[in-house]
Amino acid sequence: MAMVVSCGKAATIPLHAANAPKARILNASAAFPLFSQAPHIPSRSLSVRLKLSPPVVSSVLSENQATELSGSETEAFKLTYLEGNSWLWETSGLKILVDPILVGNLDFGIPWLYDAAKRYLKGFKLDDLPEVDCLLITQSLDDHCHLNTLRPLSEKSPGIKVIATPNAKPLLDPLFGNVTYLEPGDSYELNARNGSKVQVKATAGPILGPPWQRPENGYILVSLEDQISLYYEPHCVCNMELLKNERADIVITPVIKQLLPRFTLVSGQEDAVKLAKLLKAKFVVPMQNGELDAKGILANIIKKEGTMESFKELLLKELPQAQVLEPIAGVPLEILAPSSDI
Repeated sequence: MAMVVSCGKAATIPLHAANAPKARILNASAAFPLFSQAPHIPSRSLSVRLKLSPPVVSSVLSENQATELSGSETEAFKLTYLEGNSWLWETSGLKILVDPILVGNLDFGIPWLYDAAKRYLKGFKLDDLPEVDCLLITQSLDDHCHLNTLRPLSEKSPGIKVIATPNAKPLLDPLFGNVTYLEPGDSYELNARNGSKVQVKATAGPILGPPWQRPENGYILVSLEDQISLYYEPHCVCNMELLKNERADIVITPVIKQLLPRFTLVSGQEDAVKLAKLLKAKFVVPMQNGELDAKGILANIIKKEGTMESFKELLLKELPQAQVLEPIAGVPLEILAPSSDI
């Protein structure tokens, strides 16, 4: 059974398997600002907490404030969706910024062809970020390696650690001096100030070019302290054969397909289910990276296939013990590590 707390009312709901992790969603009467800490909910198993806050960020807690409020927190991953392909992840004392687009629109330098703006975090700026320990780049195109964001980020944080696909080397080398390029299969260990470690392993993503071109990257992150893992690839395109020996407690993936005539831009639906099943996911965090205010010729011909509900139905048939956690832009979603607290 799992406990769901909503607006002060509690109810127990059955899970699909007796040994499934407990899901807890807290809907507090007072909203929690982005990057703040909610009251601790102890647990003996891997669980989740969703903290609701205003969709537009207005304040960021200082490090001291966060420490004072955190108490005996045991979260393994805190995931904040920043729309598009952008995320802020916090784990093991590290803040990891993923594929950020925080300055201007996404237009690939050709706004008449495609020009997209965020729907909800319109007021969120680069300066609203807390101090970031690592920049993680999955692909070399502008919707992942956004130069309008990365140029000012390099000025703000010139020594930031960057982990990226080698395909982005011509773009990143002029901006950052501390870059590690990972080929699929390569790993790098991040060290937090508190002594914790996070392993980052690159996996093979889509090939955006001729068949002989190097694939872009996905990543598996493992919090070595908690031994909880996360998989991320923003197109739901991967080499399933190369992933068959991998495992991930948390899978972040698109679930709604985005299609051009005779070409799949972003996969999802049954492919997302196969991915979650292959990795034996406990939680699936669906990202809707096509939910942008877009205009231009390309935006008019991109078609969507599938819905969130159709994905959930497919997943329930194939992996009934997995829980779908829909992120809200700007709202931290916490995956809690097993704890001995009661």
